[in-house]
Amino acid sequence: MTNTNIENRILSLAGMFQAAELVQQISQKGLFDQTSFETSINSLLKLDADSVTDVYGGISQLRTGLQALAEQLGGERKNMETMHYVLGMVLLERKLIKQPEMIKHIQEEIQTAKVEIEEHSINHPEILNNLATIYVETISKFDYRIKINGDKYFLENQSYVDKIRVLLLAGIRSAVLWQQKGGRKWQFIFSRQKTVRTARYLLNNLSANDD
Repeated sequence: MTNTNIENRILSLAGMFQAAELVQQISQKGLFDQTSFETSINSLLKLDADSVTDVYGGISQLRTGLQALAEQLGGERKNMETMHYVLGMVLLERKLIKQPEMIKHIQEEIQTAKVEIEEHSINHPEILNNLATIYVETISKFDYRIKINGDKYFLENQSYVDKIRVLLLAGIRSAVLWQQKGGRKWQFIFSRQKTVRTARYLLNNLSANDD
């Protein structure tokens, strides 16, 4: 496997970790990084991107995800919630891929949302609610659901719940991309070091460019 293929796989995985990290931030504190959040939403809307980096708008937009990935798999930080969300995204992607009609419905609804975004903004409550509804009408129908742990106030507030559902949908979109680029669950164990090295390499390149 070429370095480009490996990097594409890691970037897709970082997309999952970024969405998972934001889900945890919102569910527990109601606070989140706006730029990272918009990156996740935009990745959901990029159905026909030319490359993996184009899906996310550039590697720099995945800094949060790459950092979380490197720390989690590198053993610097054990965050069971984030890992639970990531593994849940992988499991739901496997279920989704067996439902072509559901995939078609999701794509059609996302196309509709893209038109609506041109009239409003990507952060407009109505847009987020519409995207969250896609999750409710499709992914939520599976027998497995990702259990979100957090503060009751945020988990019962529709605005925060919509954001969480949109992020989960975006994370599953990244899981689809990860699988397409050769991602497999066993790599979390047997290719952990290579994954962490690649994530840190990408992060170091970002830091060098910042300087």
